[in-house]
Amino acid sequence: MLAIVLVGGFGTRLRPLTNHVPKQMLPICGLPMIEWVALQLAKHGVSEMGLALGYRPDAFLNAYPGGTIAGLPYRVAVEPEVLGTAGAIRFALEELDVDETVVALNGDVLTDLDITALVTFHQRQKAEGTIALQSVNDPSRFGVVTTDKNGRVAEFVEKPPKGTEPSNLINAGTYVLEPEIINRIPAGQQVSVEREIFPHMAREGSLYAVDSSTYWLDTGTPEQYIEANLDVMRGLRDFVPELPTNIVDPSAQIEESFLGEGTEVGANARIKGSVLLSGCKISNNAKIKNSVLAEEVQIGDSAEIDGCVIGRGEVIEPGSEFAWIKRPN
Repeated sequence: MLAIVLVGGFGTRLRPLTNHVPKQMLPICGLPMIEWVALQLAKHGVSEMGLALGYRPDAFLNAYPGGTIAGLPYRVAVEPEVLGTAGAIRFALEELDVDETVVALNGDVLTDLDITALVTFHQRQKAEGTIALQSVNDPSRFGVVTTDKNGRVAEFVEKPPKGTEPSNLINAGTYVLEPEIINRIPAGQQVSVEREIFPHMAREGSLYAVDSSTYWLDTGTPEQYIEANLDVMRGLRDFVPELPTNIVDPSAQIEESFLGEGTEVGANARIKGSVLLSGCKISNNAKIKNSVLAEEVQIGDSAEIDGCVIGRGEVIEPGSEFAWIKRPN
């Protein structure tokens, strides 16, 4: 089975981390996000990925020139223009010449979803489309779904006003689709699967859903990106990669943080709730809290940053104090 992975977004909320790479190439505990997706798909019998690309397709092709990602073969469909989620699915189906049932998913969602069970349910119901659902505390930020006792979707409401949500079950961003869905999606224009296609299918009764609550995280913001890294270190994922090596002074305090390969931390530095990518240099007495540092960032003596996102190669001068900024903007 082929999986279409939507990886064409600009990752604007994660800038400046995504100034140079798509967000699906950002590492989670040293392993690029797209590899986490590939490993999960392969575990459930997916034999090939189709990457629906838009922003910086070269980043994927250069990183994986051999045609596989984490051992899973892949092909690409590079959108000539932004087509939205449904438009991207249609373009990929056509470009990759797909005429069979496919899995489609958002490439910035990390999950331990049982894809095998989702496909089995889809086939048993003879559905045109089936959505994985996830229970969350605040469903108003997502597509909210209700179903009947057989799993047929009764309502699909995209981002309803807070307090009006018909349930706490949301669209978890993984779907099983029949190729005929292409007939519902106009060619060559921006179309949203969440706002246009799925609500229409729900009204027709051809859309099903399964509550498959498991580990699930949308990684679209810096806070969620930190959480994704720390969740691995907390043992909340099915898989934990070999963690990188770094140089940390014995007097430094590291609390609930990930340090990338070759990162150096000086005497009496304190790092809490943060993610530092490879090659960072943290000087003596520096304090870093709730922040993300891209590759090769340098933090000067006694500098303090809290809630910041610092881009590749930036230098924070000694004694500086920053809170809740992005640098560069």
